[in-house]
Amino acid sequence: MDIIRCENLSKVYQSGENKVYALNDVSVGFRKGTFTAIVGPSGSGKSTFLHLLSGLDRPTGGKVYYQDNDLYQYGDNQLSVLRRRRFGFVFQSYNLVKELTGMENILLPVMLDNRRPDKAYLDRVIELLDIGDRLNHLPGAMSGGQQQRVSIARALANKPAVLFADEPTGNLDGRNGREVLQLLRKTSYDLGITLVLVTHDIHVAEQAGRMIYIEDGRIARDSGADDPDRQ
Repeated sequence: MDIIRCENLSKVYQSGENKVYALNDVSVGFRKGTFTAIVGPSGSGKSTFLHLLSGLDRPTGGKVYYQDNDLYQYGDNQLSVLRRRRFGFVFQSYNLVKELTGMENILLPVMLDNRRPDKAYLDRVIELLDIGDRLNHLPGAMSGGQQQRVSIARALANKPAVLFADEPTGNLDGRNGREVLQLLRKTSYDLGITLVLVTHDIHVAEQAGRMIYIEDGRIARDSGADDPDRQ
């Protein structure tokens, strides 16, 4: 059963008298605990797809369902709460608060939600990401790879069911990019989180259990469902 899916999803922009389809009639689902890479050239619609699927933007047409509930039937406040509690986000830019330590950045979404952190769970996330020695450092004292690991830990802090990643290795060199990708993959499988990752890099996409190719706002190819039991 799909944890998140979309039906006939479209995003249309008006350019003068012309309509520009950033996403055009996309229907697809993602099962729990799987790792899917969304691949396509710049301007193909893959980031638009991620933003619509995760509730960061509203579609022109179509629907998105999270656990069979229509995402866009929620009000803005309800949708914000859902994103904060059930979705995690990792972007190309790390977006860490420079005045906060690594641990304070990780705890930020939990505190904003007025919830108590699950220490045992966070300890496991920190161990999986190998950032135990960076928790008391400010972002300025971390490498790019370390900052991205902290941002991943922050995205996982509220125990999301789905983790959305948009070009998460884009600002990293080859070695750090590979390490972060391997950690994303391992963390998602170990914690049973559905990972949906956007990339233009086919070498990054090949690490996923499933690849969906977006061209001109449509799904051109889909390699098929990932196996959530795959290690």
